[in-house]
Amino acid sequence: MIQDLLDFLMDFGAWGLFIHSFFDAIIMPIPAFFLQVPLSMAHPSNALWLATVGYIGCLLGTPFGYLIGKYVGNSILYKILKKSWVDSATKMFQKNGEAAILIGAFTPIPFKVFTIMSGCMKFPLWRLIGYAAVGRAVKFYVVGLLFYYYGRAAEGMVKDVSMYIFVIAVPVLVLFLLIRKRYRKKKAEAQEKPSKIEAREADLDRPI
Repeated sequence: MIQDLLDFLMDFGAWGLFIHSFFDAIIMPIPAFFLQVPLSMAHPSNALWLATVGYIGCLLGTPFGYLIGKYVGNSILYKILKKSWVDSATKMFQKNGEAAILIGAFTPIPFKVFTIMSGCMKFPLWRLIGYAAVGRAVKFYVVGLLFYYYGRAAEGMVKDVSMYIFVIAVPVLVLFLLIRKRYRKKKAEAQEKPSKIEAREADLDRPI
């Protein structure tokens, strides 16, 4: 059934990948990676174009996945997705908050889990799209670049590409988020100090 669907979409080339990527962000049970690879292998010179088509399709589908979560709620997650995916994504949300979206874009967990869950948790849509733009660009274009430069020989390289991206990108992202959190904390403390001083001076000036 799944292979039949992939074969059907593959017959449409780039349009098939666009459709697959669009619904991959909403409800498609198979990640777009599994169509991008055979299409890129068949036409390595078009690999970057295929990556672009898939990337655009994914970004356009992201708001629809978000709206499903927002208006249908958590009940839809367990009906259309694997329990292990939902449980893993939920733990990431509870532990890391909005960082889970950005990290989730690089994980092997299908991104639809995060688009729907973002809607369930009323996460800002514009921020979800921003994080999706970064994470999905890496996943689509790493595959595209490998096939563009190495041709069909890249088939063996991309088998574990999601794992490599996850291992390399996530530590960098965690470091970035920690630095940003520390910067924001210092900025808030710096803004808080003058207000405390002003409050103290106001107390001293108050007539006894």
